[in-house]
Amino acid sequence: MPATREDARLAQECERRIINAWPALSTLVVGDWVLRFANGYSGRANSATPLAYGAELDDAMLDMLEELYRADGLPPAIRLTPLVAEATRAAVLARGYKVRDRSFGMIAPLTGIPVSEEAAFQIEARPEAEWVAGVAALQSGIKSHAGNLAAILERIRLPAAFASWLVEGEPVGFGMAVAERGMAEIGLICLDPAHRGKGLGRRIVTGLMGWAGATGSHSAYLQVEQGNTVALNLYRSLGFRQLYAYETRLREG
Repeated sequence: MPATREDARLAQECERRIINAWPALSTLVVGDWVLRFANGYSGRANSATPLAYGAELDDAMLDMLEELYRADGLPPAIRLTPLVAEATRAAVLARGYKVRDRSFGMIAPLTGIPVSEEAAFQIEARPEAEWVAGVAALQSGIKSHAGNLAAILERIRLPAAFASWLVEGEPVGFGMAVAERGMAEIGLICLDPAHRGKGLGRRIVTGLMGWAGATGSHSAYLQVEQGNTVALNLYRSLGFRQLYAYETRLREG
């Protein structure tokens, strides 16, 4: 649970907005949970997420959840955020769900961040095929599937920015942001390995924060793996702080 009542409210606001900022191909609402399915592309879009504090899953709901994901060819996956009831957290662990990843939800104010005027930083309102292909090429495993990535991005209905950083006219870095009701999620930050360590990731994130502020958003938020030290150091240096922690657990077999 976040340390203060205000942080608890912000954590819930972030978690609810994430559903729209990174839409799945299909969703089911079951009680205080949303079950999301997207051909296995990304953990968030292929797992069950709680939407309210004290969200519970009884045995029957867990059985249904597991049957639905397995019918889709996916391992049952549950995001254990601070919104999950303790009894449900214990029931998930008792069923043998194993940790796939642990992440932090982070947030930063947008006050005083100007809109980027750097010519190398370019933003489009919709993702072009070249942008999708460029991002997919910098991913690994199932995340390198450009078609599945495009299917998710095409379902975004909110104001969005799809950013590229150009070097000699060629895109070498990418990122995106989606704004909703005063808050903007930043994600998909990736760089060509040959151009890492040059501060381009910082300039992409800062550029997206400037875009978000120009939409009227007061805060930017993001999610990052707890072990990604490079990204954590970057985000902290840009004013992001840890708002909450969560883990995603799978039941395999």
